[in-house]
Amino acid sequence: MPVNFDLNDLYAFRALVEYGNFRLAAESICLSQSALSRRIEKLESALGIKLFDRTTRRVTLTLYGQTFAARSDQLLLNVESLLADINKVSQERVGLVTVATVPSAAYYFMPDVIRRFQARYPLVRVRIIDSSAGEVIEAVAGGEADFGICFARSLQPNIEFLPLVGDVYVAACRRDRPIASRKSLTWQEFYQQDYVGLDKTSGNRNLLDQMLEHIIPERPSICETRHVTTMLGMVEAGVGIAAVPAMSMPASEYSVLTSVPLTDPVVKRTVGLIRRSGRMQSYLAAELEKLITEQYHAV
Repeated sequence: MPVNFDLNDLYAFRALVEYGNFRLAAESICLSQSALSRRIEKLESALGIKLFDRTTRRVTLTLYGQTFAARSDQLLLNVESLLADINKVSQERVGLVTVATVPSAAYYFMPDVIRRFQARYPLVRVRIIDSSAGEVIEAVAGGEADFGICFARSLQPNIEFLPLVGDVYVAACRRDRPIASRKSLTWQEFYQQDYVGLDKTSGNRNLLDQMLEHIIPERPSICETRHVTTMLGMVEAGVGIAAVPAMSMPASEYSVLTSVPLTDPVVKRTVGLIRRSGRMQSYLAAELEKLITEQYHAV
């Protein structure tokens, strides 16, 4: 026999059995009396039997209704037990998700996302490979990482890219520096300052070299580092200023650092999520990806 009723109909039936009154039963499951009546009629029609004898004061089960009540109660208990078990399995998932990311994106994207992910899956560990753009791409392409966060340059053909956020370059400086009050700074003016640079292994360095090939710095950098986070440490110590992606700047208003927009030209990179084409993601990796895209996609 085809099943032409659903769980909501069974819950309506159970409420009416319990209260023996349409008004009280309807209130208990937040339905109108007419809606409850329609559900009972639908159930009786689907089963082809009369479940209740109705009087002006009381609703009682028929003989068929008594048999169905016992069976339907067991069915609902089984369904509720199954759902509870599924929820328990979901909460107790264990495993490891590996994410490769450029350091500036790790600082910007991951802390809040990981906090939310661990609240949902407390037994799952997240491993962060924070490295250069090239090494992030290699980690994803080689299967070492489930997915990565990187900017869209020099990607291999087997790597998919999902844009997440646009990120402009700014001049990071101490708040007590004279240029901190500037509304903007051209790249030519930037290179007239004492500045900290990036070495040639950095993806940020390669991007800036391409975008600013027409600008010749008036002086070399005071020192070079490999990672943006190290540059910011140098700036905070008063060594000089630095050109960094805006997302790498500390968000706290109490930080000694601030930023000045860099212009002529405005240099922008698109940061996104990368994954290897054709790779079947694990459930946990897909859940972490989902949290990231929900928070940052289409920004």
